[in-house]
Amino acid sequence: MAKAAEANMDLVNISPNAAPPVCKIMDYGKYRYEQQKKDKEAKKKQKTMEVKEIRLGIFTEAHDLETKATTAVKFLRGGDKVKVSMRFRGREMGHIDQGRQSMLRFCEMLAEEGTMEKNPVLEGRNMSVTIAPKTEKEREKAAKAARKAAEETAGE
Repeated sequence: MAKAAEANMDLVNISPNAAPPVCKIMDYGKYRYEQQKKDKEAKKKQKTMEVKEIRLGIFTEAHDLETKATTAVKFLRGGDKVKVSMRFRGREMGHIDQGRQSMLRFCEMLAEEGTMEKNPVLEGRNMSVTIAPKTEKEREKAAKAARKAAEETAGE
């Protein structure tokens, strides 16, 4: 305490749970300021991932699926997750299997850009699936596998 007062600094308890407790002589105001700057800088670099939603119908035609798939690809390339949802109304509840097939077909269209986090889930009258964007490593791995397959077919 005397050394800290003599140096016109503060005695800061760094690790109170250690045996013996660790203290450091420093300017506490300056330390807090630098810590806040580091936290703010880390927050700037952090990418917040949004979840965008695309709604499908059971009887959505192929061309409409393609149009919605291009929109979903834009979202995935932007780094956002895509939630694909489908609502079953009235008699449509009897065609859940057809809705699941339509949703899986839609997910296959997005296979190059994203991965399904889990299979489509029916919750009450709504079926949904979340598709996350592929990471750079996954894209490189897929490209490498495609090149290797192309070389094997060219070599034969």
